[in-house]
Amino acid sequence: MLEAEKKNLLAQLGSTVREVAVSAAEELRRRGRLSDGSLQGADLRRASLQEAYLSGADLSQANLIFARLTKANLDHADLTRASLSLADLDKVVLAKANLSGADLWHANLSGADLTRANLSGASLCNADLSGAFLIEVDLSRADLTRTNLSGAYLRGANLICAVLTGSNLEKANLSEAEVTDQQLAQAASLKGATMPNGTKHD
Repeated sequence: MLEAEKKNLLAQLGSTVREVAVSAAEELRRRGRLSDGSLQGADLRRASLQEAYLSGADLSQANLIFARLTKANLDHADLTRASLSLADLDKVVLAKANLSGADLWHANLSGADLTRANLSGASLCNADLSGAFLIEVDLSRADLTRTNLSGAYLRGANLICAVLTGSNLEKANLSEAEVTDQQLAQAASLKGATMPNGTKHD
């Protein structure tokens, strides 16, 4: 692929017009460019990638602020240290994705599938993870200050050294999660949550 052609496709991938952005993603996949490092650090601010198939994409350090990724498939994707603040990731698939050190401030991850994803050291301040699937997810050292985790499924999650100050864990399932009582005491609400030992919180 010529450099000019590659730049053109990357520009299209960041389009605010969904048809343009998704078509560019499909072309980049066809040419084997989603996972070869071509997208590292890409500027995809406000990109409209709803329902895009980006499985295994290398988007490490990419700028996805305000991006629209509703129902997109990003399983096994590399989003290490990516900027995803204020992004719409409603019902996105991020199973086994690497989001270590990513910035997800105020991101919408409602109903997202983050099964076995790596979110170690990620910033999720004020993010919406209500109803999200976080089975065996790595949230060690993550900042979950004022994060909405109501109804989230956190079975077997690693929350070692995670900050839970002001977080909403109402009706969340924390069974078998690695988290201390001291951490849980920081939460704003644990009403109806299933605790690590399987008991229900009042």
